[in-house]
Amino acid sequence: MDNLYYRKKKKLIDVRSLLRKFLRSRRAVVTAVVGVPLMMYLVFGSHGIIQRIGLENEKASLERKIKEAQEETKRLQAESKALDTDMKEIEKVAREKYNMIREGETLYKVNKKK
Repeated sequence: MDNLYYRKKKKLIDVRSLLRKFLRSRRAVVTAVVGVPLMMYLVFGSHGIIQRIGLENEKASLERKIKEAQEETKRLQAESKALDTDMKEIEKVAREKYNMIREGETLYKVNKKK
């Protein structure tokens, strides 16, 4: 009756006997000999999973850079078109970039303290 309340002891795994059983089984040995190198190639090879993940990350990064460059190109084209036709835009650039002023205006430069 006392045996009902105690946990049964787990059998220890005998690695040697498992290895012997594994080596006796032809199917297991052939699977291991063929499967392990195949899995290594599929995971770590030049066309493997790790290589593919790296290439996909690189592709996503390059696509993001292309999109940013296209947006900047559109912005610059719009700015260029505005400079070709809009006199206010031309005046704005002349004043900001080249410190140009109209007749009768005085230019004040303010040095910002750091």
